[in-house]
Amino acid sequence: MSEKDFEPLLAFLKRTPAVRNEMSFGVKDNLWWVKFSIEITDPLSWNVVQELGHVLNYLSTEEPLPSLFYPVSPPPYMNGGPQVYLSWIIENTDEKFTPKLAAEWLEARLPYPVDDRNQWKM
Repeated sequence: MSEKDFEPLLAFLKRTPAVRNEMSFGVKDNLWWVKFSIEITDPLSWNVVQELGHVLNYLSTEEPLPSLFYPVSPPPYMNGGPQVYLSWIIENTDEKFTPKLAAEWLEARLPYPVDDRNQWKM
């Protein structure tokens, strides 16, 4: 899997409110991951977490997507608080579920267009 394979998902995430542009990604044992931060002071930050968590972790209890979305952090007592050190991971659990497919599922289910902050109002 090349960097080009990640472009659709990275581009989509970068357009999502509260998601910071600095991202990392990689592949381990034929499974991919993307790591990014969310600006926790943004008024839409928890809406974004909720929407990503819904689609990637819990879209269907009968047929869930082969993906996981979860927070990660180094030890807070050694580094600092969530504003700087809390990150989020998206990873797949099935080799057939590509970053491009993840982006397509997100784009079809998150507020549209994803970068229009007015579409995120409940």
